[in-house]
Amino acid sequence: MTFNPLEQRGIPLDRQIRNWRELDVEPIDPNHADPYTRCRIITMNGIEVEAIMFSHHFARVCPDMDVKRQLAEVRYTEQQQQKAVNWLLPGTSSVLETTIAYEQVAVDLTAWVARMEPDPYLKQAYQFGVLEDFDHLYRYSNLYEMIEHRKAEKIVDQLTEVIPGRPTKYHHRHPADNVRDPYDKDRTDPLSKLHALTIMSAEQQTMNFYMNVGPQYMEPIARRLYQEIGLIEEEHVTHYESLVDPGETWWERLVNHEYNECYLYYSFMQQESDPKVKAIWELHLNMELEHLHIACDLMRRHDGREPEEVLAPALPNVLTFEPNKGYIRELLATQLDLTTLGAGYVREAHERFERMQEQIHGGEAPPSERVIDEHREMFGREYREASEGEHPAESLRERV
Repeated sequence: MTFNPLEQRGIPLDRQIRNWRELDVEPIDPNHADPYTRCRIITMNGIEVEAIMFSHHFARVCPDMDVKRQLAEVRYTEQQQQKAVNWLLPGTSSVLETTIAYEQVAVDLTAWVARMEPDPYLKQAYQFGVLEDFDHLYRYSNLYEMIEHRKAEKIVDQLTEVIPGRPTKYHHRHPADNVRDPYDKDRTDPLSKLHALTIMSAEQQTMNFYMNVGPQYMEPIARRLYQEIGLIEEEHVTHYESLVDPGETWWERLVNHEYNECYLYYSFMQQESDPKVKAIWELHLNMELEHLHIACDLMRRHDGREPEEVLAPALPNVLTFEPNKGYIRELLATQLDLTTLGAGYVREAHERFERMQEQIHGGEAPPSERVIDEHREMFGREYREASEGEHPAESLRERV
Protein backbone atom coordinates (compact mmCIF):
# COMPACT_ATOMS: atom_id res chain seq x y z
CA MET A 1 0.00 0.00 0.00
CA THR A 2 1.39 3.40 -0.97
CA PHE A 3 1.37 6.26 1.53
CA ASN A 4 0.93 9.78 0.19
CA PRO A 5 1.55 12.32 2.97
CA LEU A 6 -0.04 15.06 0.87
CA GLU A 7 -3.37 13.26 1.25
CA GLN A 8 -3.07 12.71 5.01
CA ARG A 9 -3.92 15.17 7.76
CA GLY A 10 -1.98 15.17 10.99
CA ILE A 11 -2.36 16.70 14.44
CA PRO A 12 -3.41 20.37 14.27
CA LEU A 13 -0.48 22.64 15.08
CA ASP A 14 -2.20 24.23 18.10
CA ARG A 15 -2.43 20.75 19.70
CA GLN A 16 1.20 19.76 19.19
CA ILE A 17 2.80 21.42 22.24
CA ARG A 18 3.79 18.86 24.87
CA ASN A 19 4.21 19.47 28.59
CA TRP A 20 7.27 18.44 30.60
CA ARG A 21 5.78 15.11 31.62
CA GLU A 22 5.10 14.22 28.01
CA LEU A 23 8.60 15.25 26.94
CA ASP A 24 10.21 13.18 29.71
CA VAL A 25 10.68 10.12 27.50
CA GLU A 26 12.14 6.89 28.83
CA PRO A 27 15.59 6.26 27.29
CA ILE A 28 16.46 2.98 25.64
CA ASP A 29 18.37 0.33 27.55
CA PRO A 30 21.92 0.42 26.12
CA ASN A 31 22.53 -3.21 27.02
CA HIS A 32 19.42 -4.70 25.46
CA ALA A 33 18.18 -2.29 22.79
CA ASP A 34 18.38 -3.17 19.12
CA PRO A 35 21.47 -1.34 17.76
CA TYR A 36 19.39 -0.17 14.83
CA THR A 37 16.91 1.44 17.25
CA ARG A 38 19.83 3.53 18.44
CA CYS A 39 20.76 4.24 14.82
CA ARG A 40 17.23 5.42 14.04
CA ILE A 41 17.32 7.73 17.07
CA ILE A 42 20.64 9.25 16.01
CA THR A 43 19.41 9.68 12.45
CA MET A 44 16.19 11.44 13.45
CA ASN A 45 18.06 13.68 15.85
CA GLY A 46 20.19 14.83 12.91
CA ILE A 47 17.11 15.28 10.74
CA GLU A 48 15.36 17.39 13.39
CA VAL A 49 18.47 19.51 14.01
CA GLU A 50 18.71 20.21 10.27
CA ALA A 51 15.01 21.13 10.17
CA ILE A 52 15.46 23.56 13.05
CA MET A 53 18.58 25.22 11.64
CA PHE A 54 17.09 25.43 8.14
CA SER A 55 14.04 27.19 9.59
CA HIS A 56 16.28 29.65 11.45
CA HIS A 57 18.29 30.40 8.31
CA PHE A 58 15.07 30.87 6.33
CA ALA A 59 13.69 33.24 8.97
CA ARG A 60 16.87 35.35 8.88
CA VAL A 61 16.38 36.18 5.19
CA CYS A 62 12.57 36.32 5.16
CA PRO A 63 11.07 39.85 5.23
CA ASP A 64 7.46 38.65 5.65
CA MET A 65 6.54 38.86 9.32
CA ASP A 66 3.59 36.49 8.97
CA VAL A 67 5.86 33.84 7.45
CA LYS A 68 8.45 34.38 10.17
CA ARG A 69 5.77 33.82 12.81
CA GLN A 70 4.56 30.67 11.05
CA LEU A 71 8.11 29.34 10.86
CA ALA A 72 8.65 30.11 14.56
CA GLU A 73 5.52 28.22 15.58
CA VAL A 74 6.42 25.11 13.59
CA ARG A 75 10.05 25.37 14.69
CA TYR A 76 9.10 25.28 18.35
CA THR A 77 7.41 21.92 17.91
CA GLU A 78 10.43 20.73 15.89
CA GLN A 79 12.55 21.65 18.91
CA GLN A 80 10.31 19.58 21.14
CA GLN A 81 10.60 16.69 18.69
CA GLN A 82 14.39 16.97 18.73
CA LYS A 83 14.43 16.91 22.53
CA ALA A 84 12.19 13.85 22.69
CA VAL A 85 14.24 12.01 20.08
CA ASN A 86 17.71 12.83 21.35
CA TRP A 87 16.71 12.21 24.97
CA LEU A 88 15.91 8.62 24.03
CA LEU A 89 19.67 8.02 24.17
CA PRO A 90 20.70 6.76 27.61
CA GLY A 91 22.80 8.97 29.84
CA THR A 92 24.77 5.91 30.92
CA SER A 93 26.43 5.59 27.50
CA SER A 94 29.86 7.16 27.22
CA VAL A 95 30.73 9.68 24.53
CA LEU A 96 32.81 7.03 22.76
CA GLU A 97 29.96 4.53 22.80
CA THR A 98 27.69 7.12 21.24
CA THR A 99 30.43 7.97 18.75
CA ILE A 100 30.66 4.36 17.60
CA ALA A 101 26.87 4.34 17.16
CA TYR A 102 27.14 7.55 15.11
CA GLU A 103 29.63 5.85 12.80
CA GLN A 104 27.41 2.77 12.53
CA VAL A 105 24.67 5.13 11.35
CA ALA A 106 27.04 6.69 8.83
CA VAL A 107 28.05 3.29 7.44
CA ASP A 108 24.70 1.51 7.18
CA LEU A 109 22.58 4.56 6.34
CA THR A 110 24.93 5.73 3.58
CA ALA A 111 25.43 2.22 2.22
CA TRP A 112 21.66 1.67 1.98
CA VAL A 113 21.19 5.02 0.24
CA ALA A 114 24.01 4.19 -2.19
CA ARG A 115 22.36 0.88 -3.02
CA MET A 116 18.99 2.53 -3.69
CA GLU A 117 20.13 5.74 -5.40
CA PRO A 118 18.94 5.86 -9.04
CA ASP A 119 21.40 8.54 -10.24
CA PRO A 120 24.89 7.11 -11.03
CA TYR A 121 26.74 10.33 -10.12
CA LEU A 122 24.96 10.64 -6.77
CA LYS A 123 25.42 6.92 -6.12
CA GLN A 124 29.18 7.35 -6.57
CA ALA A 125 29.19 10.21 -4.07
CA TYR A 126 27.64 7.96 -1.41
CA GLN A 127 29.91 5.02 -2.27
CA PHE A 128 32.95 7.25 -1.92
CA GLY A 129 31.89 8.67 1.42
CA VAL A 130 30.86 5.41 3.06
CA LEU A 131 34.35 3.91 2.83
CA GLU A 132 35.64 6.82 4.89
CA ASP A 133 32.98 6.52 7.59
CA PHE A 134 33.76 2.81 7.64
CA ASP A 135 37.37 3.54 8.50
CA HIS A 136 36.35 6.08 11.17
CA LEU A 137 34.39 3.30 12.88
CA TYR A 138 37.55 1.19 12.90
CA ARG A 139 39.73 4.00 14.36
CA TYR A 140 37.25 4.86 17.11
CA SER A 141 36.86 1.17 17.94
CA ASN A 142 40.59 0.93 18.60
CA LEU A 143 40.35 4.02 20.81
CA TYR A 144 37.35 2.55 22.64
CA GLU A 145 39.22 -0.62 23.61
CA MET A 146 42.22 1.45 24.71
CA ILE A 147 40.25 3.81 26.95
CA GLU A 148 37.27 1.76 28.12
CA HIS A 149 38.63 -1.78 27.56
CA ARG A 150 35.47 -2.88 25.80
CA LYS A 151 34.71 -4.27 22.36
CA ALA A 152 32.91 -2.22 19.74
CA GLU A 153 30.95 -5.22 18.50
CA LYS A 154 29.01 -5.06 21.78
CA ILE A 155 27.62 -1.76 20.46
CA VAL A 156 27.17 -2.58 16.79
CA ASP A 157 26.15 -6.17 17.63
CA GLN A 158 28.12 -7.54 14.67
CA LEU A 159 25.59 -5.99 12.29
CA THR A 160 28.36 -3.76 10.96
CA GLU A 161 31.92 -4.99 10.52
CA VAL A 162 34.78 -3.24 12.30
CA ILE A 163 37.71 -3.51 9.88
CA PRO A 164 39.82 -0.93 8.03
CA GLY A 165 38.34 1.12 5.21
CA ARG A 166 40.00 3.82 3.12
CA PRO A 167 42.74 4.94 5.54
CA THR A 168 41.66 8.07 7.38
CA LYS A 169 44.96 9.84 6.74
CA TYR A 170 44.08 9.93 3.03
CA HIS A 171 40.72 11.62 3.62
CA HIS A 172 42.34 15.06 3.93
CA ARG A 173 41.82 16.70 0.55
CA HIS A 174 42.01 20.26 -0.71
CA PRO A 175 38.67 21.89 0.17
CA ALA A 176 37.97 22.66 -3.50
CA ASP A 177 38.03 18.92 -4.26
CA ASN A 178 35.22 18.26 -1.78
CA VAL A 179 32.66 20.20 -3.84
CA ARG A 180 30.52 18.00 -6.07
CA ASP A 181 28.23 18.90 -8.97
CA PRO A 182 24.59 19.34 -7.88
CA TYR A 183 21.62 17.41 -9.15
CA ASP A 184 19.20 19.24 -11.46
CA LYS A 185 16.10 19.99 -9.40
CA ASP A 186 13.85 19.90 -12.46
CA ARG A 187 15.08 16.54 -13.75
CA THR A 188 16.23 14.48 -10.80
CA ASP A 189 14.16 11.75 -9.23
CA PRO A 190 12.36 13.02 -6.08
CA LEU A 191 13.95 10.10 -4.22
CA SER A 192 17.40 11.54 -4.96
CA LYS A 193 16.41 14.78 -3.23
CA LEU A 194 15.39 12.85 -0.12
CA HIS A 195 18.63 10.86 -0.16
CA ALA A 196 20.79 13.97 -0.45
CA LEU A 197 18.95 15.78 2.34
CA THR A 198 19.06 12.73 4.63
CA ILE A 199 22.79 12.03 4.29
CA MET A 200 23.70 15.72 4.47
CA SER A 201 21.71 16.06 7.70
CA ALA A 202 23.21 12.95 9.27
CA GLU A 203 26.77 13.98 8.42
CA GLN A 204 26.12 17.51 9.64
CA GLN A 205 24.96 16.19 13.00
CA THR A 206 28.07 14.00 13.23
CA MET A 207 30.23 17.04 12.48
CA ASN A 208 28.45 19.06 15.16
CA PHE A 209 28.75 16.23 17.68
CA TYR A 210 32.51 15.85 17.20
CA MET A 211 33.03 19.61 17.28
CA ASN A 212 31.57 19.68 20.77
CA VAL A 213 32.53 16.40 22.46
CA GLY A 214 36.16 16.11 21.37
CA PRO A 215 37.60 18.38 24.09
CA GLN A 216 35.76 16.47 26.82
CA TYR A 217 38.49 13.82 26.88
CA MET A 218 41.68 14.09 28.91
CA GLU A 219 43.58 11.42 26.95
CA PRO A 220 45.72 13.19 24.33
CA ILE A 221 45.16 10.53 21.67
CA ALA A 222 41.37 10.84 22.05
CA ARG A 223 41.43 14.62 21.76
CA ARG A 224 43.63 14.38 18.66
CA LEU A 225 41.54 11.69 16.98
CA TYR A 226 38.30 13.64 17.44
CA GLN A 227 40.05 16.70 16.05
CA GLU A 228 41.21 14.86 12.95
CA ILE A 229 37.95 13.06 12.18
CA GLY A 230 35.98 16.20 13.02
CA LEU A 231 37.83 17.98 10.20
CA ILE A 232 36.95 15.16 7.83
CA GLU A 233 33.29 15.50 8.78
CA GLU A 234 33.56 19.10 7.57
CA GLU A 235 34.71 17.67 4.24
CA HIS A 236 31.80 15.24 4.20
CA VAL A 237 29.20 17.93 4.85
CA THR A 238 30.68 19.96 1.99
CA HIS A 239 30.67 16.83 -0.18
CA TYR A 240 27.00 16.08 0.43
CA GLU A 241 25.49 19.56 0.69
CA SER A 242 26.97 20.46 -2.70
CA LEU A 243 24.85 17.72 -4.28
CA VAL A 244 21.70 19.79 -3.61
CA ASP A 245 20.66 22.12 -6.44
CA PRO A 246 21.27 25.70 -5.21
CA GLY A 247 18.53 26.85 -7.58
CA GLU A 248 15.82 25.41 -5.33
CA THR A 249 13.72 28.18 -3.83
CA TRP A 250 13.35 28.51 -0.07
CA TRP A 251 9.79 27.24 -0.47
CA GLU A 252 10.96 24.14 -2.37
CA ARG A 253 13.53 23.46 0.32
CA LEU A 254 10.90 23.89 3.01
CA VAL A 255 8.51 21.34 1.51
CA ASN A 256 11.42 18.96 0.81
CA HIS A 257 12.47 19.13 4.45
CA GLU A 258 8.97 18.44 5.73
CA TYR A 259 8.31 15.68 3.20
CA ASN A 260 11.60 14.01 4.12
CA GLU A 261 10.69 14.04 7.80
CA CYS A 262 7.39 12.33 6.95
CA TYR A 263 9.28 9.78 4.86
CA LEU A 264 11.76 8.93 7.61
CA TYR A 265 9.31 8.81 10.51
CA TYR A 266 7.02 6.62 8.41
CA SER A 267 9.96 4.36 7.46
CA PHE A 268 11.17 3.96 11.02
CA MET A 269 7.67 3.40 12.35
CA GLN A 270 7.36 0.44 9.98
CA GLN A 271 10.47 -1.34 11.24
CA GLU A 272 10.86 -0.25 14.88
CA SER A 273 11.12 -3.15 17.34
CA ASP A 274 10.80 -1.09 20.55
CA PRO A 275 7.09 -0.30 21.11
CA LYS A 276 7.80 2.84 23.18
CA VAL A 277 10.09 4.24 20.51
CA LYS A 278 7.69 3.22 17.76
CA ALA A 279 4.96 5.24 19.48
CA ILE A 280 7.19 8.32 19.29
CA TRP A 281 7.85 7.77 15.59
CA GLU A 282 4.09 7.50 15.00
CA LEU A 283 3.34 10.62 17.04
CA HIS A 284 6.00 12.64 15.24
CA LEU A 285 4.80 11.44 11.86
CA ASN A 286 1.35 12.79 12.64
CA MET A 287 2.90 16.10 13.66
CA GLU A 288 5.03 16.26 10.51
CA LEU A 289 2.04 15.63 8.27
CA GLU A 290 0.61 18.92 9.49
CA HIS A 291 3.97 20.67 9.13
CA LEU A 292 4.07 19.47 5.53
CA HIS A 293 0.62 20.87 4.78
CA ILE A 294 1.65 24.23 6.26
CA ALA A 295 4.79 24.25 4.10
CA CYS A 296 2.71 23.36 1.02
CA ASP A 297 0.30 26.22 1.69
CA LEU A 298 3.23 28.64 2.03
CA MET A 299 4.65 27.39 -1.25
CA ARG A 300 1.36 27.92 -3.06
CA ARG A 301 0.97 31.46 -1.69
CA HIS A 302 4.53 32.69 -2.06
CA ASP A 303 6.06 30.57 -4.82
CA GLY A 304 2.97 30.30 -7.01
CA ARG A 305 3.39 26.56 -7.53
CA GLU A 306 1.82 23.34 -6.40
CA PRO A 307 4.02 21.13 -4.18
CA GLU A 308 3.16 18.14 -6.38
CA GLU A 309 5.48 19.72 -8.97
CA VAL A 310 8.53 18.94 -6.82
CA LEU A 311 7.46 16.10 -4.50
CA ALA A 312 6.96 12.40 -5.12
CA PRO A 313 3.29 11.38 -5.50
CA ALA A 314 3.77 8.76 -2.77
CA LEU A 315 6.49 7.86 -0.31
CA PRO A 316 9.25 5.63 -1.73
CA ASN A 317 10.02 2.23 -0.29
CA VAL A 318 10.84 2.59 3.39
CA LEU A 319 14.39 3.52 4.29
CA THR A 320 15.79 0.52 6.12
CA PHE A 321 18.61 -0.02 8.57
CA GLU A 322 20.08 -3.41 7.75
CA PRO A 323 23.54 -5.03 7.44
CA ASN A 324 25.51 -4.03 4.35
CA LYS A 325 28.57 -6.23 4.85
CA GLY A 326 28.72 -7.69 1.36
CA TYR A 327 28.14 -4.33 -0.29
CA ILE A 328 30.87 -2.63 1.78
CA ARG A 329 33.33 -5.41 1.01
CA GLU A 330 32.62 -5.03 -2.71
CA LEU A 331 33.36 -1.30 -2.46
CA LEU A 332 36.54 -2.00 -0.49
CA ALA A 333 37.72 -4.28 -3.25
CA THR A 334 36.97 -1.84 -6.07
CA GLN A 335 37.07 1.75 -4.77
CA LEU A 336 39.52 1.87 -1.88
CA ASP A 337 42.16 3.89 -3.74
CA LEU A 338 39.85 6.63 -5.04
CA THR A 339 40.34 10.30 -4.23
CA THR A 340 38.70 13.40 -5.66
CA LEU A 341 39.78 15.96 -8.25
CA GLY A 342 37.39 18.81 -8.89
CA ALA A 343 33.88 17.39 -8.97
CA GLY A 344 35.07 13.95 -10.05
CA TYR A 345 37.08 10.98 -8.80
CA VAL A 346 40.55 9.69 -9.70
CA ARG A 347 42.72 6.78 -8.60
CA GLU A 348 46.08 8.50 -8.65
CA ALA A 349 47.28 11.08 -6.14
CA HIS A 350 47.58 14.50 -7.79
CA GLU A 351 49.54 17.63 -6.98
CA ARG A 352 46.78 19.39 -5.02
CA PHE A 353 46.05 16.27 -2.98
CA GLU A 354 49.75 15.71 -2.19
CA ARG A 355 50.22 19.36 -1.21
CA MET A 356 47.29 19.13 1.19
CA GLN A 357 48.65 15.91 2.66
CA GLU A 358 51.99 17.60 3.29
CA GLN A 359 50.37 20.68 4.84
CA ILE A 360 48.01 18.84 7.19
CA HIS A 361 50.32 16.03 8.30
CA GLY A 362 53.58 17.99 8.36
CA GLY A 363 55.61 14.85 7.84
CA GLU A 364 54.21 13.21 11.00
CA ALA A 365 51.85 10.31 11.54
CA PRO A 366 48.32 11.69 12.05
CA PRO A 367 46.19 10.76 15.09
CA SER A 368 44.31 8.13 13.05
CA GLU A 369 47.57 6.22 12.55
CA ARG A 370 48.92 6.89 16.03
CA VAL A 371 45.81 5.41 17.65
CA ILE A 372 46.54 2.11 15.88
CA ASP A 373 50.21 2.23 16.90
CA GLU A 374 49.32 2.93 20.53
CA HIS A 375 46.73 0.14 20.49
CA ARG A 376 49.38 -2.29 19.23
CA GLU A 377 51.75 -1.16 22.00
CA MET A 378 49.04 -1.72 24.60
CA PHE A 379 47.58 -5.02 23.36
CA GLY A 380 50.16 -6.40 20.95
CA ARG A 381 47.67 -6.14 18.07
CA GLU A 382 45.24 -3.75 16.44
CA TYR A 383 41.54 -4.06 17.18
CA ARG A 384 39.20 -5.30 14.53
CA GLU A 385 36.15 -7.48 14.27
CA ALA A 386 35.14 -9.11 11.01
CA SER A 387 33.02 -11.87 9.61
CA GLU A 388 34.55 -15.06 8.31
CA GLY A 389 36.91 -14.63 5.38
CA GLU A 390 39.88 -12.47 4.52
CA HIS A 391 39.49 -8.71 4.40
CA PRO A 392 39.23 -8.10 0.63
CA ALA A 393 41.15 -4.83 0.67
CA GLU A 394 44.28 -5.80 2.59
CA SER A 395 46.52 -5.84 -0.49
CA LEU A 396 44.98 -2.63 -1.79
CA ARG A 397 45.62 -0.80 1.47
CA GLU A 398 49.33 -1.25 0.97
CA ARG A 399 49.11 0.49 -2.41
CA VAL A 400 47.06 3.52 -1.34
